[in-house]
This record gives sequence, structure tokens and C-alpha cells, in this order.
Amino acid sequence: MKIIFKRIFLLFLLIFLSFTITYGQLKIYQFEQLDSLQNVESRTIIVFIHTDWCKFCQAMKSKTFTDSILIKRINSKFYFIDFNAENQKDIYFKEKYFKSNSTKFNPDIHDLAIELAVVNKNITFPTLCFLNSNYEILFQYNQYLTAKSLINILDRLE
Repeated sequence: MKIIFKRIFLLFLLIFLSFTITYGQLKIYQFEQLDSLQNVESRTIIVFIHTDWCKFCQAMKSKTFTDSILIKRINSKFYFIDFNAENQKDIYFKEKYFKSNSTKFNPDIHDLAIELAVVNKNITFPTLCFLNSNYEILFQYNQYLTAKSLINILDRLE
């Protein structure tokens, strides 16, 4: 009986591992890593700015960013940052500290999210912010995107 359970367990483990290896995972970096990464290889940065309560943000996490073609493309050509706009952690980026809840714009939104996601004096979630290797904003998009639509945008940025 124990041997049967062990074999079933091993079978499920192999299936899980093959699924993970086949589809891969999106490599997620932190803002604090960017200087070191850019010194090794200069790449465009994609910052996915979201909140936990945004249903379109969660849909992008579960659908868009699980697409195997998109994952492979992002991992090979870009640095990807998954950034919760309600993050409570102070972040050092662009030679200064960005703090949580320190502005009057919206006391629940992190200063760095405001820096990267405000378009026409408004902030909407989800927002994708594309930065060059000097951390200058190349492009912002503040709506839900499918994997196919995001791949089309990436084609134009390369």
C-alpha cells in the first residue's frame, strides 16, 4: 500500500516538475537589483504596477503573465518588476528613497507607484511602465492587456 502511494506521489511530482519546466516562470526582479543587472546587460525594464483589490490586475497576473510565449520573451529580453502600489516598504531607486504613504495624491499609494503610473494626473490600475536602461519612462499603458497584445507592444519596443 505504501509503495502505491509513493509511486502516485512521484508521478504527481514528475507531472508538476515537467509542467514547471515546460512553461517556465516569469523572472521577477526588485528595483534595488536594477543597477547591478544593467551593469551586466542593458535591458528595457517592465514595471507591472498593480493592487490586490484590482480585478483586472489579478486577471493579468493569472492569465497574461502565465502565457509561456510571453514569459520566454520577457525573461530573455527584459527585466520585469512586479510592484504592488500599496507596498509599505521604502525603496531606493534612481538615487533616492521612495516611501509609502507620504504624499497627498493618495495616501494609500506608494510614492514610486505615483512616479511611474500617473498619466494625465490620474493613476489607474493595472499600469505597465516601460523604462530604458537610464530609468527614463519610454511608454506607459494603464489597462488590462492580453498576452498577445503585450507581445505586440514588446515587438515595437525592441
